[in-house]
Amino acid sequence: MRTFPSPEALRRFPFGLADIAVLLGTLVLIALVARVGAGTLVSFQPPHDVPSVDLDLRNLPYYAARSTLRMFIALFFSTVFTLVYGFIAAKSRRAEKVLIPLLDILQSVPVLGFLSITVTGFIALFPGSLLGLEAASIFAIFTSQVWNMTFSFYQSLKTIPAELDEATRIYRLSGWERFTKLEVPSSMMGLLWNAMMSFGGGWFFVTQSEAITVLNRDYTLPGLGSYVAAAIAEENLAAMGWALVTIAVVILLCNQLFWQPLVAWADKFRMEQSAAATAPESWVYDLFKAARLPTLMRQAFAPLKDTINRTLAALTPVRPARPINPAQQVWGDRLYNLVLLLVIGALVVAGLHFILTTVGLPEVFKAFGLGLLTLLRVVVLMVIATVIWTPVGVAIGFNPRLAEFLQPVVQFLASFPANFLFPFATLFFIRTGISIEVGSILLMSLGAQWYILFNSIAGAMSIPTELREMATDFNLRGWLRWRKLIIPGIFSAWVTGGITASGGAWNASIVAEVVSWGSSTLVATGLGAYIAEATTAGDWPRITLGIGMMSLFVVGLNRLFWRRLYHLAETKYHL
Repeated sequence: MRTFPSPEALRRFPFGLADIAVLLGTLVLIALVARVGAGTLVSFQPPHDVPSVDLDLRNLPYYAARSTLRMFIALFFSTVFTLVYGFIAAKSRRAEKVLIPLLDILQSVPVLGFLSITVTGFIALFPGSLLGLEAASIFAIFTSQVWNMTFSFYQSLKTIPAELDEATRIYRLSGWERFTKLEVPSSMMGLLWNAMMSFGGGWFFVTQSEAITVLNRDYTLPGLGSYVAAAIAEENLAAMGWALVTIAVVILLCNQLFWQPLVAWADKFRMEQSAAATAPESWVYDLFKAARLPTLMRQAFAPLKDTINRTLAALTPVRPARPINPAQQVWGDRLYNLVLLLVIGALVVAGLHFILTTVGLPEVFKAFGLGLLTLLRVVVLMVIATVIWTPVGVAIGFNPRLAEFLQPVVQFLASFPANFLFPFATLFFIRTGISIEVGSILLMSLGAQWYILFNSIAGAMSIPTELREMATDFNLRGWLRWRKLIIPGIFSAWVTGGITASGGAWNASIVAEVVSWGSSTLVATGLGAYIAEATTAGDWPRITLGIGMMSLFVVGLNRLFWRRLYHLAETKYHL
């Protein structure tokens, strides 16, 4: 039920009440960003001048603002990377052969792996300033957000309906016009829901990005994550409780002020001929539609926008399709494959040299065995998450009223950093005698299962309303409805959710297989625990081996299983 006046009602207020609200809100936001951002420019001289975290409750609002600012900066760079990387991978057949396997590898590298490599470099890049450590933290959050969004955008570009693709050729749209009028709009629904999921995934790793322990050295940044880490170390349950309340408030505010308006705005990009029965609503979006100020700003910048569009359209002209010479294509592919084979061979030789001169073969077999145990946990998690959350996602995506009610709830659950609950889970496991070998599956699922749910929602929402109505007219029910309509309609989105959930589960294993509360620590047998312990000890050979082994498992699983499903989605199950 609408609780805020409609845009038409707001326009009847004298002197543009909506404009005043938008202007004041914008000024407050700018002031907050300036105030919080100033804290990133203070002097910093490691290792002696490391910022400390005070558990005084009065610091929580400031810490929350610092963490939220890092999250949105990382989201901005993730979006830019997604549009560029995903576009190149989808448009170039040869680039795709490199970029997609590389994306598999990058997704498999744990956040701690990126931190181990980049912290020292970022600090050296900004000597004497905390900005280097801030950049390292933002980069770590970026790596937890970007891969899911990139996979979603790439898959959307690969499954654009053939008739729409043909229409852009008939109307001779330039590359830029095609990108802005077809490719981005057609991928908007999936990209938005995956961005929401990625934003939630960033909260999961905010503790590791703010309370950094690498190579026997501790780095701390003011933020909610470091606050929680300090509360865990001191076994301060009251501080933990207030931190949970604070993160809950932050997530609710982000949903109401940012994500819900985007969901309402993105509804216009649904690819269907008939409008949805009930469009999603947002009081912030209604406020912006009622205000005259955004319209005046669009009109003021319209000449600049037109100039940019004309320039980019001229730089990406329509190119006539040239006939492909089969002989040239074969020789080109052979040369490309030869170069790729030489690169892979060089990497294999370098890896064997590293193994024989550092850790030795027995350590490699040990890491491989630990990887099999973690793989078993990932498989169990994926099966359970699919069975539980796919029907829930379809129900939410098919029912706008249910989506309006449950979307904030789902967004809250997905965004809430599950590892904030790990200390309480540790106490629960200790007191109930539950083995961490089994309990770690639950902890991993708290961070990874939402990829399945969010992509199922996005896939269900992308099924045109007329197809749903036709299925109802033909009285398709139960399993027949799933087999003929739902599974083909959501299959592409589910595959994207599955591949990112799998990668997220591997990444989450590093924090889920080693949990602690004060002096009590539970360690599961697995590759995640192996990497976490090596990172804490600063053991570079074992860090490299663990990350390399995890990458091998993830890439192998993607090549043997997920890529086959991607191909099926591209060739059979897409609208």
